[in-house]
Amino acid sequence: MELAQRIEQYLQAVPKAELHVHLEGAIHPETLLLLAQRNNVTLPISTVEEAHQWFAYRDFPHFVEIFFAISSCLKTAEDYELIAYEFGREMARQHVRYAEITFSASTHRYSLKVPHDRYFSGLNKGRARAKADFGVEMRWVFDIVRDIPKEDSLIRRADYTVEVALESMQDGVVALGLGGYEVGHPPEVFARWFEKARACGLHSVPHAGETLGPESVWGALRVLGAERIGHGVRSIEDASLVTYLAQQHIPLEVCPHSNICLGVYRSLAEHPLPRLYADGVPLSVNSDDPPLFNTTLQHNVNTLYEPFQYSLDTIDEILLNGVRHSFMAAEEKRKMEEEFRTEMRQLREKLAL
Repeated sequence: MELAQRIEQYLQAVPKAELHVHLEGAIHPETLLLLAQRNNVTLPISTVEEAHQWFAYRDFPHFVEIFFAISSCLKTAEDYELIAYEFGREMARQHVRYAEITFSASTHRYSLKVPHDRYFSGLNKGRARAKADFGVEMRWVFDIVRDIPKEDSLIRRADYTVEVALESMQDGVVALGLGGYEVGHPPEVFARWFEKARACGLHSVPHAGETLGPESVWGALRVLGAERIGHGVRSIEDASLVTYLAQQHIPLEVCPHSNICLGVYRSLAEHPLPRLYADGVPLSVNSDDPPLFNTTLQHNVNTLYEPFQYSLDTIDEILLNGVRHSFMAAEEKRKMEEEFRTEMRQLREKLAL
């Protein structure tokens, strides 16, 4: 077998962790059509092929419109159970052992009128079944949606998100996130909610440095106490910020194909992942909203070999960052990293790499 084929097999079989993925954006077209039909939701598509054509975005706000339309197909606890379970099955197919999954709780409560008990009972039933059937461990990140137009609605939704996240810490919620359109919605606005969440034991993992530049990342670090940054790729535009991230070991959750699909960069050739890594910034590779960007975590992992041309030793270290920089307890992390290293070594021996 040719070396390239053996490396391809290795990258497919190697154990992985996923730290930046939105559950609503991980629903496959087939499931989306099923949900729409059984809940009498009208979508502008009726086939999988049409769905793939629909998933083409003028800009970030257009992407958000489609993301919301998909979310509106969820009505019952069984719907939420289904998407969580299917997510776990897809993770297992890609040899993902652990995932921290972002979920926009306030959208479901206020925009879609689905109460917490309904959506969260479904999510955790699906999560438990996925663990039992596929061995995939899943934890939740509840995110504040930053681009709510009315201030009173924003306050109500942010209060709600923190409240239910704190209530649900014993049921798998590990962090507070911040999602949505960065432009016009800086991190500083959300200081009080992150302060409360962190004081009560939740981790801080806001999106920043995707549609806005370094100032957004600085705000997330200085005001929100970010322990990881969702995306953060535009940190490359500020050398002092890159140095800070490297020295303070603040990891970035990098989603290469998402950045291309949303026009952050025109091509992988322009993507700053190699420069960030060379400057010592801790990185993990993630999928964001995989079906919506016609990608998978595997697809993103493959970019580390081609076009970024990293050695397998370096690729392994980046994949291990998904474990090291997770919000698992220290002993869980230690055990999982040890298991990953053992499997990596065994796979290398098997494939003569």
